[in-house]
Amino acid sequence: MFNIFKLATRNLQRYRRRTLLTSMLITLGVVAVLLFISVSGSFKAMMIGQITDSMLGHIQVHRKGYLASIDSLPLDRNLKGKQVAIVKEILDNNEAVEAYSMRIKLGAMFSNFTETTNIRLNAVNPAQEMQTVPMLADRIIKGKKKGLLEKGEILVPELIAKGMKVKIGDTIVLVATNKDGSVNGQPFIVRGILEGISGPGGRDGFIHLHDARTLLRIEDKEISEIAIRLKNMDLLDKTFAGIKGQLGPIKNKMGKPVFEVHTWQKLTPFFNIARMIDLMTFFIKIMLVAIVLVSIMNVMIMAVYERINEIGTIAAIGTVPNKILSLFVVEGFLLGVFGTFIGVVTSLAAIAWMNAAQINFDFGRQKGLLLSPTIGAGDIITVAVIVIAIAVLASLQPAWKAARMDPITALRHV
Repeated sequence: MFNIFKLATRNLQRYRRRTLLTSMLITLGVVAVLLFISVSGSFKAMMIGQITDSMLGHIQVHRKGYLASIDSLPLDRNLKGKQVAIVKEILDNNEAVEAYSMRIKLGAMFSNFTETTNIRLNAVNPAQEMQTVPMLADRIIKGKKKGLLEKGEILVPELIAKGMKVKIGDTIVLVATNKDGSVNGQPFIVRGILEGISGPGGRDGFIHLHDARTLLRIEDKEISEIAIRLKNMDLLDKTFAGIKGQLGPIKNKMGKPVFEVHTWQKLTPFFNIARMIDLMTFFIKIMLVAIVLVSIMNVMIMAVYERINEIGTIAAIGTVPNKILSLFVVEGFLLGVFGTFIGVVTSLAAIAWMNAAQINFDFGRQKGLLLSPTIGAGDIITVAVIVIAIAVLASLQPAWKAARMDPITALRHV
């Protein structure tokens, strides 16, 4: 086998120009895929971070059926005090959980004493919320960020602030209907203006959890949802399965599940964008396979036709067809290995350069976001294995043709 590798290496060195051109094609494909994976992965991670760290958290727990009717923000599907205590105990004993935040979500009428509009509100404990979604304060474009808010204060979404001509320090009134049907109003001071965000969070304001209970006349410590932040995003699936496994078996008096647990993917349409990025990466890999397949097959077919006399000679002196086949397959294998190696080294150097250059870009309202491309060893190994495997497969047909060639006919070839 060593002799076959030695002969294959010599054959590739004999045709250096063709070998270099083929290797460059393979290298170009590998570099294109690895750079795309690293840059798109960085963009995807940044996008997910913007959503989870400024609004959703990584996992949310609701009462069963709440999410299906979340557009109406139903107060009759809040988690009760005892149910909240069960969830808190589970989360407190879970080492993967970094923080969690209790929220009451409600709809209200927002009045500046001259005009009235609808508003969606998230009532939160500021300390818990800042630990669970630490980028929330960065969405405050006007007003104080430290501490998020105090009792009697409100963070108003930019869309409503502009439409209602509300400024920092203004007094507004919120009017809400509780689950019993009674109406209550309460004045608030505008603490800050929140930057708009796409999706269902675009018209969401924030008030203190204590104020929501007063406004809605809630005596029990009930809440609408519990947002959870994990210490490591890589633990998402495992932690989700664990929490769901603990809460799922809990039933109410009617024998129906009490809780429902969802990851961030189920809570935002941005997950579809993330899936599109993954799909684009997959098709780029398909293009890589096509480039490698065509280039290797073309080179090996040309090698067979150019070396017909040589093939006839080694067959005539007793070289068995299997060894001839192995010789051409090993040549394809070495081309794949060489091109892949150069491509991986070039890609890693380019990724290191992009990180050192600290390239900034804008994404919607977000300005000066830092591009930090990274790539995992698993992605590198996967791409390398695919390229080398395709190089070998592309060599099989020309190698099979060379192995089955009749020695007498080959020696007569001019």
